[in-house]
Amino acid sequence: QVQLVESGGGLVQAGGSLRLSCVASGPFASYNIGWFRQAPGKEREFVAAISWGGGNTYFADSVKGRFTISRDKAKKMVYLHMASLKPEDTAVYYCAAHYDDNTYRSVYNRPEKYDYWGQGTQLTVSS
Repeated sequence: QVQLVESGGGLVQAGGSLRLSCVASGPFASYNIGWFRQAPGKEREFVAAISWGGGNTYFADSVKGRFTISRDKAKKMVYLHMASLKPEDTAVYYCAAHYDDNTYRSVYNRPEKYDYWGQGTQLTVSS
């Protein structure tokens, strides 16, 4: 079983940058990791994802060019680097783990395909 804990959220001004972290416990190496976010009154939406080996990354169109994702396998960490933040980026951000079964490139943006979730970290971007 994998446990995930997010951190790094907070209040930032529009145009600013922030890095979210997701630390895993358990068998991390075989899991692809995705970041999702959920704003009040909205459905959870895909933000970014990285494959178990780190060789493939995926981004939502709304964050492409502003966010990057990376992972440190030794530390069991996945990072979401966010820049040029906008008020519409305000949400609770969740990391999630998907056990790799060679389908990830087809399901990375589907929250129902993830096996484990963290508790979330709040990001608020002020205008």
